[in-house]
Amino acid sequence: MDIQVYTLNAFTKGNEGGNLAGVVLDADGLGMDHMQRIAKEVGFSETAFIQPSKKADFLVRFFTPTDEVPICGHATLAAFHVMLSENMIEPGMYTQETKAGILEVEVKEDGSVFLAQNLPKFEAELNREQIACSLNIDIVDLNPDMPVQIVSTGLPDVMVPVRSLDVLEAINPNFDQISDISKQYEAVGYHVFYAGTDIDPIAYCRNFAPLYGILEESATGSSTGALSCYLYRYGKVKAHQAQELQFEQGHTMGAASELKAYLLVNEHREITKISVGGSCSVIESRIVYL
Repeated sequence: MDIQVYTLNAFTKGNEGGNLAGVVLDADGLGMDHMQRIAKEVGFSETAFIQPSKKADFLVRFFTPTDEVPICGHATLAAFHVMLSENMIEPGMYTQETKAGILEVEVKEDGSVFLAQNLPKFEAELNREQIACSLNIDIVDLNPDMPVQIVSTGLPDVMVPVRSLDVLEAINPNFDQISDISKQYEAVGYHVFYAGTDIDPIAYCRNFAPLYGILEESATGSSTGALSCYLYRYGKVKAHQAQELQFEQGHTMGAASELKAYLLVNEHREITKISVGGSCSVIESRIVYL
């Protein structure tokens, strides 16, 4: 069986960097084992498989090289960008059925794609010394003003604030420890970030998910949504700022990526909607043989 897989970078910055994703447009005849084998062969952090849906415009499933995951931000961008480029859709609003629920996707005229995420769930605060040890940094390198906490807008991630950009860039993680801690707390991985008061973008980030076969990822949309809500909750983002946030990730991987997030906040200063998106690069195509 020959399967056509589109490959492209999502969350690019000036058409550079970004995070590689695979996309299979017509996956209706593929079983779970087939999709997992394709994702492993493609080898990117996630590959998206598009199928018909009775509940939404599309059913989209996401596979890492080792597992299926409920949602993936950068692979969603890639999937809808490919569909737009192949004239399957036009700019507008769509819905996708995922294992994280039915989510809205907006395709803009310039080809950028924004994914609505679930409202945030703020979960356990974790032991700071344990987290610092797993990152091979000192506990004093963590930002004392914010907790190390699991936050989810579809996928649970450990939010890890560090004190400086130098600390962030110098991290050399212990991936075995991160996997063990992630498994213990049923988290996908760590989203480590520096959010300064005098920087633009609002935060620089690194993402580690070795439990799912991803040592480090250059752009992570789901974690960006969770981080946006976390920063708002702990006062690093004000209500009037929440409608346009910008993040960068992937610098230490030589793949600088730009992610944008929008939070809608009501008169009670409660988050009512989260959307994360960005741009994609040129599309290529390859054949995977099953």
